[in-house]
Amino acid sequence: MTSRLDSILEKYVAQGNNTANKVLGASLVVANEDEVIYFGSAGRIKMAPDAPAFSTDSFSFVASMTKIITIICVLQIVERGLIGLEDDIRPLVPELASAQILKGFDEENGGAPILVENTVPITLRHLLTHTIGQGYDVGDPDLLRWSQYIGRTVNATTSTREGWDTPLKFEPGTGWYYGTAIDWAGFALEELTGTTLGEYMQEHVLDPLGMDETTFHPLRPEIWEKVKDRYVEVSYRAADGTLTEGPLITPLEPPVESGGSGLFTTAADYIKFLQALLQDTKGKGNLLKKETVDELFRPQLNDKQKEDEANILIGTGFAPEFDELTASEISWGLGGGINLVDLATGRKNGSMMWSGVVNPHWVSLSFVSPLIHCSWLTLMTLKIMDPTTGITATLFVSVLPFGDPVPGRLFKELEAVIYGELLSEC
Repeated sequence: MTSRLDSILEKYVAQGNNTANKVLGASLVVANEDEVIYFGSAGRIKMAPDAPAFSTDSFSFVASMTKIITIICVLQIVERGLIGLEDDIRPLVPELASAQILKGFDEENGGAPILVENTVPITLRHLLTHTIGQGYDVGDPDLLRWSQYIGRTVNATTSTREGWDTPLKFEPGTGWYYGTAIDWAGFALEELTGTTLGEYMQEHVLDPLGMDETTFHPLRPEIWEKVKDRYVEVSYRAADGTLTEGPLITPLEPPVESGGSGLFTTAADYIKFLQALLQDTKGKGNLLKKETVDELFRPQLNDKQKEDEANILIGTGFAPEFDELTASEISWGLGGGINLVDLATGRKNGSMMWSGVVNPHWVSLSFVSPLIHCSWLTLMTLKIMDPTTGITATLFVSVLPFGDPVPGRLFKELEAVIYGELLSEC
């Protein structure tokens, strides 16, 4: 297996100035719950051909890979009794208390937005399942039109509360829409704990797991001096398939800690979180109780919500591995998308996954069969197949735009090797 994974990584990274249909670099770590059993990296961290090599210690923006860690923090305070999944979040988050529902535009009145009051509770479960109805404005024509009409100068990429504060697309609980929900969940945690999200995460997840290079604040001197020579630049895919230099799409030092997309980390650090989560699925970890983890992986959506999810995820680049599926074959847990049938790569029914804007992914296999004795968790896929034994892996890439097909193909090849070779040995 090792040589095949090495070969796949090398095949997909740029060689010299030839970047067409490649990524600049990629890193993969595979481990079981106790030890690392594979380290693999290829390529480089910057555009220059002589740039430092990509490694498991390369320091990267991981965007929405942040969400699962924030969700674990939020579920911890649920376990502590500070809030329940069905509790109304509006008293804790003023922006949600005043959120209106965008019903369209009045073309006879200069295109004025038609906004109505939201009269139903917005629960914590709505946030964690993305059924609140709030999206990312930068990718939504209606929200962009609303923003332009009111003269708004911020958006989701500015990493501010104002940038995430948009109307709802529908009454909470009646549909599914991917967006800023986990950021609001992080703000609710801050209100309930009296700490910042970063402080809480540091005390309850990062420090206990020894994740010393995971942070919302990469430019703080004590951090930047350690990681600046290992920082992974974001590359952009041009129309001809080649890569060009480009800036990070959010501030490198954000004004607000984004629970939805704000973390920077390394593969070597992130694998520690994945291993801890793997242990929790077996009831012997320290992050969450077993019953909480079970709820995390339980499909949460009704048929209407699954249709909405399919319209966004299938065939759009959001989740290339879902393109072969239908609305009835996917769902969402408290932390990611779930396939309800086996995939062609070998991924099993019950897996949970999600991705980040710079094209890493995670997937998690829930407990689908007592006959399966291995599992695989990755930044591109986090998979937990069995509560009694498991394998975890994390894969880092950093390329835009979101939905770039090259990382998707890379992931599928790696996944096929994992299932075809590693799992056959278990």
